[in-house]
Amino acid sequence: MGLFMSYKRKSWREKLAVNKGFPKVFDATKSKRGGTDTFVIPAPMEVDELMRRVPKGRLTTIDELRTALARRHGATTTCPLTTGIFAWVAAHAAVESAAAGAKKTTPYWRTLKSKGELNPKYPGGVAGLKRKLSAEGHKVIQKGKRFFVVDFQLRLARLQRGES
Repeated sequence: MGLFMSYKRKSWREKLAVNKGFPKVFDATKSKRGGTDTFVIPAPMEVDELMRRVPKGRLTTIDELRTALARRHGATTTCPLTTGIFAWVAAHAAVESAAAGAKKTTPYWRTLKSKGELNPKYPGGVAGLKRKLSAEGHKVIQKGKRFFVVDFQLRLARLQRGES
């Protein structure tokens, strides 16, 4: 058995549980790019926890998650790249949990990209997301090669503590 034969790939749920010292707030004035703000890199479980708060019939976006996370940590903004990656990990972890028999998983299909766009990288792709969103009363339309929820901003959930 070679060196790489014994390597076990982490499950999506294991990836979601890794925090690597996050959340962590950074002062952008001390960065190489410069800046005047503070930003937070969230922990994956924080992103999942906010996504879980979105009730049936409601929606959120990555931008809404970022705003809630920045507010939570007293930062000006939240890293868009890590927030998007952690939402993607949470989506895959939800499917993995459902396959393992979990009854209540993260409703990842309710988390949209900016401007109400469906995330084709989520499990099930656009077709699966459209099916789930339509079942919850949302109308999905196509614009070019991209798909959007009509009037998504009217169905946004409040992500502050204890609100929906």
